[in-house]
Amino acid sequence: MKRILLWHRHDLRLHDRADLQEAIASQAQIIPVYCFDPRQFGKTAFGFPKTGSYRARFLRESVADLRNSLRQRGSDLVVRCGKPENILPQLARDFNIDGVFFQEEVTSEETTIDRAVSHRLNSMGVTVKTFWSSTLFHPDNLPVSISDLPEIFTQFRKQVEKNSPIDATFTTPTQLPQLPGIEVGEIPTLEALGVEPPQFDDRAVLKFKGGETAGMARLKAYFWEFDRLRSYKQTRNGMLGANYSSKFSPWLALGCLSPRYIYEQVKAYESQRVRNDSTYWLVFELLWRDYFRFICTKHGDRVFYRGGLRGLDIDWKQDWERFELWAQGKTGYPLVDANMRELRLTGFMSNRGRQNVASFLTKNLGIDWRMGAEWFESLLIDYDVCSNWGNWNYTAGVGNDARGFRYFNIPKQAKDYDRNGDYAWLPELAKVPGKKVHEVYRMEASELKRYGVSRGVDYPNPVVDLMTSVKANEAVYNAALSR
Repeated sequence: MKRILLWHRHDLRLHDRADLQEAIASQAQIIPVYCFDPRQFGKTAFGFPKTGSYRARFLRESVADLRNSLRQRGSDLVVRCGKPENILPQLARDFNIDGVFFQEEVTSEETTIDRAVSHRLNSMGVTVKTFWSSTLFHPDNLPVSISDLPEIFTQFRKQVEKNSPIDATFTTPTQLPQLPGIEVGEIPTLEALGVEPPQFDDRAVLKFKGGETAGMARLKAYFWEFDRLRSYKQTRNGMLGANYSSKFSPWLALGCLSPRYIYEQVKAYESQRVRNDSTYWLVFELLWRDYFRFICTKHGDRVFYRGGLRGLDIDWKQDWERFELWAQGKTGYPLVDANMRELRLTGFMSNRGRQNVASFLTKNLGIDWRMGAEWFESLLIDYDVCSNWGNWNYTAGVGNDARGFRYFNIPKQAKDYDRNGDYAWLPELAKVPGKKVHEVYRMEASELKRYGVSRGVDYPNPVVDLMTSVKANEAVYNAALSR
């Protein structure tokens, strides 16, 4: 009987798996494996922990859930700690492996490892086969090749909506072959990975739990129990509570949920409940996720360059003092500070919050956008390399679809999305009337004193003037455009 190693990375599920279905169809003995790569627990280029505590915990839970699902079907998950280019060839040698299947990745760190793995396995005579399973649309079904992909999202969206089919999901196996005699290994603790265990903050929008089981439970609750899909478009820009948006992104990031499964559930909801702008808009957001991955496939590691996909030579600052004020939520602007503290204390932030804080870092502080992208990489529970770096390119004005020097008007955003000051991540401002919370940066000291706040002591002075800083950074941006 043939033996196939099924190497897992960002596909920690059993539903909708082309590689698993092909392995089953070949009647091979399947050996699922996951490697905790120490490089993923090192440091980013700017020195931040590459995988922070909340995402590390979510990853461990997802790997444990996959192991449990495999065990329920008569199999198991082999877990190892080390570099895949060392571990996989060793397993292949020890257990006479005929082939290794894994999901295709597109960005530089992952593809460098893929090439090293493939080179060593091929030199041993082991067959390597990669599969595409991370997007709603398969590249083979796009109306154009990746190299001809439109540089404007709207053009991409219109083309695929008109011309491209979405493949049906693969079925979930009910039984899998037993493993050969092999030591499956233990899932390492957070401490063993060099990660501090996180504390749960009861202000968090949701108690995220990793794994396919929890991801499917979240979808069931959001669509079918709470019936929130019908109003998704109206509420998706919120910042408070569990259900202003779907919150599927952490499970999508690790492949615990397949985007095609979500799509099929949307279609079922439209058939059984309602079809409206909201049901379309959730699929629209999945299209944005697809687009960022395809753009990264097309442009390679340019998404990580200082000049971004547009190659703009902007004179970005690397002002560590101001960056720390931003990262710790101490800029003096409550909307920015509350969002940054939510991120630091929970590993999550709303999409609306992300756009505001990214705009503030790049358009008000003029700080190198890559520092912000790496800070998000470190902390976000739903970190996805293509979506994160693609969005930061866009917000910084260096992305392929960026539209010049666009910035978020922080006071207006606060008024629109937290009019009553309910977004309570700033305990030092608890006594300030809700409708005045976002105005503390321009209050007189005497008025603040009535609320028990001393500016510069209890709550920081504004790090910059909003409009003055925007104009200064717009001049820097325009200078780069003219070069």
